[in-house]
Amino acid sequence: MNDGRFLFVDPHVVPFGGQAGAPVGQQDAVDRRAESPFSTYEAAIPDIISEANVYAPFASAMEWRIAQWAKKRGPSASAFNELLGIDGVLNALGLSFKNTKELNKIIDGSLPGRPAFVRQVLEVDGERYDLWLRDIMQCIRVLFGSPDWAADLLVAPEQHYLDDSRTTRIYSDMNTGEWWWRLQHKLEAKRLGATVVPLIISSDKTQLTMFRNRSCYPLYLTIGNIPKTIRRRPTRQGQLLIGYLPVTRLSHIKQDETRRRAISNLFHACLRAALAPARKPGRRGVNMPAGDGRVRRCHPVLAAYVGDYPEIVCVAGVKNGECPAGVVDPLSLGEPVPCTQRNLNDILDALSTLERTGDPVAHVQACQDAGIKPLTDPFWKDLPYVNIYASFPPDILHQLYQGMVKHVIAWTKQAYGARVIDARFQCLPPNHSLRHFSKGISHLSRVSGTEHQDICRVLLGTIVDLRLPGGQSSVRLVRAVRALLDFVYLAQLPAHTALTLSQLEDSLARFHANKAVFVDLGIRDHFNFPKLHSLQHYVSGIKMFGTADGTNTAQSEHLHITLAKDPWRKSNRKDEYPQMTTSVVRLEQIHAHALYIDWRLAGRPDAPIAPAAIPHKFRQHVTRYPMHKSLSFPVVESRYGAANFQQVLKEYIVRFKHPEISGRQLANIVSVYNLPFRSVSVWHKVKFWNQDAQKRREAPETLDVIHARPAYRDTQGRLAAGRFDTALVNEHGDGESIGVSGYRVAQVRVIFSLSKKAREIVFKNDANAPSHFVYLEWFSKFKSRPEANHQFYSVKRSCTADGQRLAAIVPLDSLHRSAHLLPKFGPTKPPEWTSDNVLDLCDSFLVNSFTDRHTYITVV
Repeated sequence: MNDGRFLFVDPHVVPFGGQAGAPVGQQDAVDRRAESPFSTYEAAIPDIISEANVYAPFASAMEWRIAQWAKKRGPSASAFNELLGIDGVLNALGLSFKNTKELNKIIDGSLPGRPAFVRQVLEVDGERYDLWLRDIMQCIRVLFGSPDWAADLLVAPEQHYLDDSRTTRIYSDMNTGEWWWRLQHKLEAKRLGATVVPLIISSDKTQLTMFRNRSCYPLYLTIGNIPKTIRRRPTRQGQLLIGYLPVTRLSHIKQDETRRRAISNLFHACLRAALAPARKPGRRGVNMPAGDGRVRRCHPVLAAYVGDYPEIVCVAGVKNGECPAGVVDPLSLGEPVPCTQRNLNDILDALSTLERTGDPVAHVQACQDAGIKPLTDPFWKDLPYVNIYASFPPDILHQLYQGMVKHVIAWTKQAYGARVIDARFQCLPPNHSLRHFSKGISHLSRVSGTEHQDICRVLLGTIVDLRLPGGQSSVRLVRAVRALLDFVYLAQLPAHTALTLSQLEDSLARFHANKAVFVDLGIRDHFNFPKLHSLQHYVSGIKMFGTADGTNTAQSEHLHITLAKDPWRKSNRKDEYPQMTTSVVRLEQIHAHALYIDWRLAGRPDAPIAPAAIPHKFRQHVTRYPMHKSLSFPVVESRYGAANFQQVLKEYIVRFKHPEISGRQLANIVSVYNLPFRSVSVWHKVKFWNQDAQKRREAPETLDVIHARPAYRDTQGRLAAGRFDTALVNEHGDGESIGVSGYRVAQVRVIFSLSKKAREIVFKNDANAPSHFVYLEWFSKFKSRPEANHQFYSVKRSCTADGQRLAAIVPLDSLHRSAHLLPKFGPTKPPEWTSDNVLDLCDSFLVNSFTDRHTYITVV
């Protein structure tokens, strides 16, 4: 389907050139380097205990670690005080603070400060509302000047290509998009040496309590100079909370139209106050030091506003149900028709009507003619180089998972019946990357984006052979679901080329071509809703701002926990915002001090060290000690279902020692060969570590686990079924990173190794001999192409002539990753099938390519 090979190679980079992003005084940049950010930080710490004390103002490493834990991971202030109040704890720990209050005093008084929150009061129709804001320019300086990502900071636009022929463009981070390149041209035309600082603003109202309807409205800031792999990780603090907006429905205003207009104007007044300090610097530029100490002339310019549809509508000033970015017939939102971009000049002219004429009626009419609401003073009106209608990037969470995926899941349940769908979800075999819905999906309420993501990993496999009511063909429905899932997975690729963008457009076209099946089934009357139309803008948005994984509102959802919910829980719930803002500042101070301590422990290096690139390769990991150190062959055969284990092991050893012999010769040798050992060591799982294609510069993460575990009794004495996962095996060692050629699916039964003595006897210390092995049962080889409509590969159990399952032993290194198999249910699911036995009772399967994004990229 897609060719993701370009994800695993370094692109050919074409820089913007000239002095774009150059330090001030480029010719003597080293001599004119500003003082190191860490040196400045160190100078701001009062009362350094001694040069030897790296952890000052804390007395020791232990005291610092306890303080760090208390603020980042620890319990409430009262619980921490109770702990320190236990007799002997303070003396045993040797702490200089006795309670939370004294710890806070050290943090507030001795650690360098962060941008402070200031309360502003806004008045609407006689009612006063609090707005908590930070100076956005101070926040930009913190983000741009952080030494944490100084080695990775993006200071100039680039064009990435697949190779030096420059024929295939690659889009990934924001600096590879067209927005930055075009703005750099405008700035360089006026004055050379500009550094663009793309501001990415996001807002999302969130609930603080399950009951009593307490909520808050955080406003977040990040900059496009920080690579998306860092921005996506909340622990790196690549996004800052810059304010809490007022949460109000203005219920004292009784007239609906007036109230809605007042809420909109209040929102814009808050954003205008937040962004006001960046107006002049955005136009003229301002010198700012980066994390490496070099000073650049920076232009902070609003690049993107990230939010859910209601917030984007409010930002754009358009009516609910319309496209915020462009103009399209409301009756054509569900069709693949072009969308005309809104004319910013006409809109600005309409907005100035009230100021020019002083006539409110003329102002309302002019705004209506321009296609927007009669806003009084939108925050983006005077921002330099900003076209707000071209500033709404794609949003995976709300537009895809909480938008289209949510709808298609509901439509599918209506088409086939929730009970039938639930039964199939319940008996799917387990996989490390998948959530098992033991009760189905129809009982779920308030389904999150993560749950929608988990559902769509297996949704298509549950319906491929279901019959629609009345005997209607399900081909169009299957094609529609497949097309949408293709769009969802392609939209999340960490990099895009013209080919993948074309595939993205093709998947949307296939969905439109088949979506009428839901109308024919009586499930939908029309498809004229904005979230379907928003998919039309994905290709242009990716070209403009880089890939969609860099502007996903899921990032804001994670920030809500540490920057809204946790600070609120630590407050006394009365006049909470001063306490919440103080908690946020202290959390940032602790993070900054941790970076400083790491710098001190590293010996005060002059320049930040770029992290080493992680090679894109697999490696397996098993625990140092086996689950069973010595299991006899009969026990292995009976407990793990490894039929003829001893015979198959003989065949492997003989074949390894004599790879050139024929099948008849192999059988003759095996018939007289006696193994010089009678037991093996056995493991129950193997972990796979793989460099995720979305995190090229980050540390590797556990991507996959394969289990091979027999039935056992749990801690409550209950019998737990055995689990023998299926894997993708590099059968002859010639499989590549993309595609199924050279691979074969097998069920892993035993993960084992030989004793040191047995290895010496059998392999004679051969350096090429594997250390760990896998006994597995083969499925049929992949066909040349997947099946039509659902585009899954089909496999069956491989058996010998006498009906026995075809088994083999291969080196552990041959396992590529897990492979999730979707059983072919047929029109009706057999009642005896369960999640525990379906792999044994079913004969035919589909290889699931939606297990995770890595599978979708590689198993094509």
